[in-house]
Amino acid sequence: MAILSIRIIGDPVLRTVAEEVKTFGPELAKLIDDMHQTMADVRGAGLAAPQIGVNKRIFTYSVDGYEGHVINPILVASDDLAPGEPEGCLSVPGLGFTVNRHRWVRITGVDKHGHPIDMEATGMLAKCFQHETDHLDGKLYVDRLEGDDRKEALRAIRMADYHDVTAETVAKRARTVGSAFGAGAAQ
Repeated sequence: MAILSIRIIGDPVLRTVAEEVKTFGPELAKLIDDMHQTMADVRGAGLAAPQIGVNKRIFTYSVDGYEGHVINPILVASDDLAPGEPEGCLSVPGLGFTVNRHRWVRITGVDKHGHPIDMEATGMLAKCFQHETDHLDGKLYVDRLEGDDRKEALRAIRMADYHDVTAETVAKRARTVGSAFGAGAAQ
């Protein structure tokens, strides 16, 4: 498995609607394994394929003892919202804001073998599914902010030097895995 480079806000792939996965096999299985490894390496709760520069409808997750992946997810959500809680994103490092998310979701899709997935979730897992599905639709959590939070987030993003953040992250990973790109992993 390889540790992959995470794309930072400003990268166009993060604003592109991801394409449906149509081909299953060893390459897809390796990609998902690498995504899980990368997510674990950065202690993330979820990771969407666009965050590693892959324009496919795939995400991995590890929340409250639930771990897995979903390919070509379809999300149905309750009308009511959960109490807002701070949320962050691997692609918008250093920021965290309260985001309103739906209390309950049902997610369907398939796994890396093409087997159907049908899950219901509440709490942090529901929030994770919504956050990662947003990535697949070209949205970031900061897009959901309103009022002063939105103004503050956009100001912080404008002021942040994400080039330096990216370079620091790559250097830090290079020390822990021997290569900034996971021992020669394809980009």
